[in-house]
Amino acid sequence: MKRIVLTGFRGTGKTEIGRILAAQHHVQFLDTDSLIEQQTGRSIPDIFHEDGEERFRTIERDVIAGLPAGDAVISTGGGAVVDPVNMANLRRDSTVILLIADLDTIEQRIARSPRPPLTNLPLQEEIAEMLDRRRQNYHASADLCMDTSGTTPSTAAVIINDRISRGVVTPSARKDALAFFRGGRLAAPALRRLEEILANPPADPLTRLLGVAGYPALHSRGPRLFNALFAEYGLNNHYTFFEDPEIAKILQLARSLDVKGLSVTIPFKQDVMALVDEVDEHAAQQIGAVNTVVFACGTATGYNTDWLGVRKPLVSLKGSKAVLLGAGGVASAAAFALVDLEMDVTVLNRTPEKAKELAARSGCRWAAWDTFDQIRPDLVVNATPLGMEPDTRSPLQEEQLYPDLTVFDLVYTPPVTPLIEMALAKGCTTITGTEMFIEQAKEQFWLFFGIDVPGETIRKYLS
Repeated sequence: MKRIVLTGFRGTGKTEIGRILAAQHHVQFLDTDSLIEQQTGRSIPDIFHEDGEERFRTIERDVIAGLPAGDAVISTGGGAVVDPVNMANLRRDSTVILLIADLDTIEQRIARSPRPPLTNLPLQEEIAEMLDRRRQNYHASADLCMDTSGTTPSTAAVIINDRISRGVVTPSARKDALAFFRGGRLAAPALRRLEEILANPPADPLTRLLGVAGYPALHSRGPRLFNALFAEYGLNNHYTFFEDPEIAKILQLARSLDVKGLSVTIPFKQDVMALVDEVDEHAAQQIGAVNTVVFACGTATGYNTDWLGVRKPLVSLKGSKAVLLGAGGVASAAAFALVDLEMDVTVLNRTPEKAKELAARSGCRWAAWDTFDQIRPDLVVNATPLGMEPDTRSPLQEEQLYPDLTVFDLVYTPPVTPLIEMALAKGCTTITGTEMFIEQAKEQFWLFFGIDVPGETIRKYLS
């Protein structure tokens, strides 16, 4: 059997259910909190009170790193999922099951617990606060979800065993998905792998799909990168292409297949917002575009990681004068990043009304497309699809470029676009779309799995 790891907040039943599962599978049961107490000779409340939470988390990290690789059921502490190092160790060659429960149930179960409070709030308010704070981390940890609110530990164990053995995707959903993929443009090797995963019965019912949703989508380097990362981190997942002219159809298919996550590309980054259950307030709502959808516990949540992919390579240019070419979903994320870097930003777009709308929403200026030469910026960011195969035109002409200009082309297929070629010839500083892809993919992987992948690891698999 694969190692079973139980995550979730205190009071969701990890210890009781874990003991039952371990007995049923005839393997050892390990509780990380108990292991910490055994190794330190101190209670967890004492560690919190005397040394603080930071010291406790260090000990917890060491304990999790030393857990056996297989033949075990493991129960984790409620905050273990927040640490990316823990997630890399817990997820490797394991089935991770997130246990959830409603507020009242959790409060009843932990009301007499000796564990120290994590905030100064009353208990139920603290539970709500911590659940909200860790929600993304819990969702990232989940291969399967189990609501224990109205079940006994023994009943929960029965349901979990059934899901482990059969999966949660119905035969009819697998059949419909195969028809979808066979009707597309997938290459034969990619289609054969999907036929294995979606067979009735499947070779492994717990293999979860992820993919890039777009039209077109086959230009994406996502499958190459993510499938390599799955092998690197021992994850039971497969990344493929969800290509269709209707994003609603893709979302419906993804829900029926219990897909773990989607990377959303052209032309769906704005349309997909109306189809997810929740949109991240920090960036995606302000940007008005979603490029990442995480599915967990019946909920689809939209995020935007594009803006980080734009921001990180430009930190040294904070406060510069910038021109942003384009006004679509990627441009919205780029505008958010440039404004966050306190740049003087002007949006140019072939359709002036769209430039004006984006500028108003982002707090920057806009102008007619042909005013680029008059602005003479320090930085130009191409957020149009021009340069992307097969339309390999450049949004600017060579005579419009000059040596002290930095050119950032967000197009990454091909890696060196006509705009980048011209900029290099004119002595400009250049940043290719690969840099954006690396940074936004790093953030996506964390949203999907809670693991922080080094940028150099991503670069290795893209080279």
